[in-house]
Amino acid sequence: MKDSMASVSQLSLLQQKLHSAKTALNELSEQKNQNQHALLQFISQLSLACKGQSIELDNKLAKLRHNLASIEHIEEVLPELVEVEHLVKQQYHYMMAQLEDGRANLTKVVRQLQRFDSLPDKLTKELAYFKQDLGKPFYTCWDYFPKVKSLVNFYNAILQAQLAQDDALSVLPKHRQLAHELAQMVSEIEFRKDQRDQVLVIKDYLAGEIDIDGLIDAYQTVLTLLLENIALEKSASKEFLYVLNDALSAVREVVTDSYNNSQRSFQLKLQLNREINSRVDNVGEAVIDINDIDQLKSQVAEQLVSIRTALGRKEALEQREQALLRKSIETMRDELNELSKEASVYKERLFEQQKLTMLDSLTQLPNRAALEERMELEYRNYQRHKHPLWVAVADIDHFKAINDSFGHSTGDKTLQVISMALKNSLRDSEFVARYGGEEFVLLIPDVSATDIKHLLNRVREKVKNIPFKFKNQRITVTVSIGAAQLLDTEQINETFERADAALYQAKHESRDRVIIDA
Repeated sequence: MKDSMASVSQLSLLQQKLHSAKTALNELSEQKNQNQHALLQFISQLSLACKGQSIELDNKLAKLRHNLASIEHIEEVLPELVEVEHLVKQQYHYMMAQLEDGRANLTKVVRQLQRFDSLPDKLTKELAYFKQDLGKPFYTCWDYFPKVKSLVNFYNAILQAQLAQDDALSVLPKHRQLAHELAQMVSEIEFRKDQRDQVLVIKDYLAGEIDIDGLIDAYQTVLTLLLENIALEKSASKEFLYVLNDALSAVREVVTDSYNNSQRSFQLKLQLNREINSRVDNVGEAVIDINDIDQLKSQVAEQLVSIRTALGRKEALEQREQALLRKSIETMRDELNELSKEASVYKERLFEQQKLTMLDSLTQLPNRAALEERMELEYRNYQRHKHPLWVAVADIDHFKAINDSFGHSTGDKTLQVISMALKNSLRDSEFVARYGGEEFVLLIPDVSATDIKHLLNRVREKVKNIPFKFKNQRITVTVSIGAAQLLDTEQINETFERADAALYQAKHESRDRVIIDA
């Protein structure tokens, strides 16, 4: 009796311990799940922090984040984690190499700055300390950026020190030439609407009396405006590439899911087919082995029910597979439609930008880049068909006097009116572009040597008859034109040089005339 009671007591104790062990195991499992969930969340957030390093790494991380949202055990993504780890290591080594190159380049720049004479002692010491500090390696970008900022500050300090030594810099002919070239370049560049007021101020300044500081400020302002436009275009391109990358990643994920579903469905279909074949084989064996007709009917009916059930499952599987496929196709169609819209918008913007870069902003005629492209086209046509091709160079006579007497805006208006007159004087097959300043280039195909002078004189007379009136004073504006015909033995650039020489001859003789290079 005592042994029995002891056994019961011991069994009860063991049950309590088992219950405690199960409770502890459940708590441990729950803690493990919580830890795993926290780890997955950490990996997902860490992957977001790594975004923007490279396209390949971004794709891997996007796929990893997508998979992390649906897995139950971290072991399922271990292969992907290995690939991502490899890419992260590669990116780390690349970043370290770039930082080391940056450090070496900063050191070279410091050496160049130290070569300046008459630097203040304080600045010389600071440069020496800074160079010494650059001997330490960079471990992150945040080590690099402050150094660049410091270097820019040194550069500004040196520039101010140098300028302080030259209080009064005289304006030389080369500075006036730089101002003229800058004004000409500004006229040929298409700026955004919100930038045009600044550009007009710069053009007015460059047309008047200049000083060195103002000229530097003008160059800096123009450079800043151009860099802003480049940054906007780069930002738009980058945004489009990100959209493209995300869309392609989504399409790839849909394709992968569709492929996996198809593989699973294929395996289930094989299993169902084997089951159906087995049932059919059973019916065949029953027909052979069973002599009792009632038993045979019962057996066949039973097997037919099983076959019908299997066929029903197979049909349901196929319907589910088709539904998933339709959903995948719809998802891909939506993604590709969105991508197509983005591509269309970006393509339209590029087309508009290309048109702007081929037009002179002031006269709305083709610019020099468009001229060079058209010259190549006309040259190829000439080589193919051997039809006559003329290159003519026109220049507005005494244009500087118009600017000096009536102002830069009047000069711009004169250029616009004459540009329209030149354009309206030509046929559709003929071409006129603003070459720069007050010069224009005409490309005239399919005109004989006996007719070209008459045609160009008609153009000259049309310009001469424009009723210009400035400050209640009527003036006549004329153009001089030089022309040359393309020869079999020369390039079209050589023809242009001969036409330009003929223009120089027309300007030298009396202006307001046409000279044909014989």
